[in-house]
Amino acid sequence: MSIKAGSAIALLGAVLLAGCGGSGAPRADRDVPSSEFPAAHRPVAPIVSSRWSTEENRDRLKEADRVMDLAGIRPGMTVADIGAGEGYYTIRLAERVGAKGRVLAEDIIPEVRNRLAERVYRERLDNVSVRLGVPADPRLPANSFDRILMVHMYHEIEAPYEFLWRMRPSLKAGGRVVIVDANRPTANHGTPPALLACELAAVGYRLGEAKALPQQGTYLRVFVPVGKRPEPGAIQVCKG
Repeated sequence: MSIKAGSAIALLGAVLLAGCGGSGAPRADRDVPSSEFPAAHRPVAPIVSSRWSTEENRDRLKEADRVMDLAGIRPGMTVADIGAGEGYYTIRLAERVGAKGRVLAEDIIPEVRNRLAERVYRERLDNVSVRLGVPADPRLPANSFDRILMVHMYHEIEAPYEFLWRMRPSLKAGGRVVIVDANRPTANHGTPPALLACELAAVGYRLGEAKALPQQGTYLRVFVPVGKRPEPGAIQVCKG
């Protein structure tokens, strides 16, 4: 192997392994078994594609700019892009937060994660790290993120109450969860806004801003963590 090739592999490995500080969820959280969390009382949409639409079409509608503006994403912030797929938001978030900011892009499909890591390396995005998550746990480092972004993927989360519960400690003080989805049943790859608000409230998130987006039926919701997380067994399940 040449020195040049070896360096490239090492750099790609750094993209895959680097984080945004911390070493994952607190030990006490990792000790809580999945069996203690309630199941969702509604269908969970299957993952059918890592691409929601073409990047050209999305840029023509100024989708990313509009979402990042509404989410209040600014230079220097640390942002988690959950369900990053092929990296449409990852790339644009990296430009928005700049050299002093950080983006952690995560997906649960190894092949998708690997393609995204290759893209991040190819485009020399030094402020981006790529990780592999698991369906019920984003495994984010604690007290690390100003914003957590989930775009057109919430309805695919297999265990939403456990996922949201484990995700919450990763927000910094003043951090926000930003979700973009479509107003249709979860079985049809969307989430009714009232159901979304109910599921997040069940785990201790209060609805902040609510905005409609130009794409028909698409919306953005911003959630704020409030109070203490409930014990897993005390989570009240929402009816889908």
